[in-house]
Amino acid sequence: MQLTLENPDFRYFLRGVDATGVLVNDRRLDRSFILAPNALIEDWRPRAVADLQPEDLAPLLALNPTVVLLGSGATLVFPSPAVLAACLTQGIGIEVMDNAAAARTFNVLATEARRVVAGFLL
Repeated sequence: MQLTLENPDFRYFLRGVDATGVLVNDRRLDRSFILAPNALIEDWRPRAVADLQPEDLAPLLALNPTVVLLGSGATLVFPSPAVLAACLTQGIGIEVMDNAAAARTFNVLATEARRVVAGFLL
């Protein structure tokens, strides 16, 4: 899937997603990462939803989002209730979706100047 976004008002945007990686701006990432409109954190520890622990969300939450998007990989896989609670107990929404849907949603929310942070598991 190729994503196209013209003239963003932010530093990072998603341009493409496939089963093995994500294109952020003009750079292909093939390891899990965290993305906000103006921040990119590479080499995020978890590689799959099964590896995800509540403390893994700390770097996402440190970016002060109102909503967290969790890209669970090529298919939709929900994390444990404890992982979801790490956001929800702080009043921060969390949406879980496959990486392609998370990329589309991230671009829309970032364009709307929302405080969105996404974690992509690869």
